[in-house]
Amino acid sequence: MPENIDIQQIMETYVMPWAINIVMALAIFIIGKMVIGVLVKLAKKIMVKAKVDNILVNFIGSIINTVLLLFVVIAALDQLGVDTTSMIALIGAAGLAIGLALQGTLQNLASGVMLIIFRPFSDGDFIEAAGVSGVVEQIGIFSITMRTGDNREIIVPNGEIYGGTITNNSRRATRRVDMVFGIGYDDDLLKAKEIINRILGEDDRILADPAPTVAVGELADSSVNFNVRPWCKTSDYWGVYGDIHEKIKLTFDAEGISIPYPQMDIHQDKAA
Repeated sequence: MPENIDIQQIMETYVMPWAINIVMALAIFIIGKMVIGVLVKLAKKIMVKAKVDNILVNFIGSIINTVLLLFVVIAALDQLGVDTTSMIALIGAAGLAIGLALQGTLQNLASGVMLIIFRPFSDGDFIEAAGVSGVVEQIGIFSITMRTGDNREIIVPNGEIYGGTITNNSRRATRRVDMVFGIGYDDDLLKAKEIINRILGEDDRILADPAPTVAVGELADSSVNFNVRPWCKTSDYWGVYGDIHEKIKLTFDAEGISIPYPQMDIHQDKAA
């Protein structure tokens, strides 16, 4: 006959310890998740007060939540008697393999974090970076979305932008408009200079301080070139650039000032 099974001994030896371990593991997991939620909210609150970008706040909050949750899960499994040492080693090896496989992606991620922290440009700025230029429409963790002047959308990886030179044409409130105008050697230099100064003075968009610069910059092969450098608000740059060119051309024509252009004279000798 089969031996009598001691139910009480089984309960005391196996069931009760396992039940206690399961309850403790669940308690560790549930309480740990609650503590993590409080810590993540506190970290986000601190970052918001420090005026950290909202994208970076959410991103860092997700990283904190994931890392802490991993520790909580390991602690819960350890309470159940699972050997977590090998698990931690496995997670480390998997992390290394994933990091190597996603090296380019991680570089873009790190560059995105740096761009969001240091903010070399903001949404709406016109920038030149990674060989392209356009208006920044969206700054993401992995890439930047830009709109070109002819309304094309360009998506540039953050690594290419942060690893190169960034020219922000919108960051400063004012900007200098650099222009060059040439007149013929037979034309009245002082008259031409007076015309340029008059046109600049009549344009309300041209700033008085700093004062515009109009000076002879070069005695070229076929022209005397003026360097014309007025200042204006950054938002007025292209309007000033186009209007001043047009006004000077029309006024030079009306005042008899020539604008030379490259030409070639060919002399043919008649055979004797």
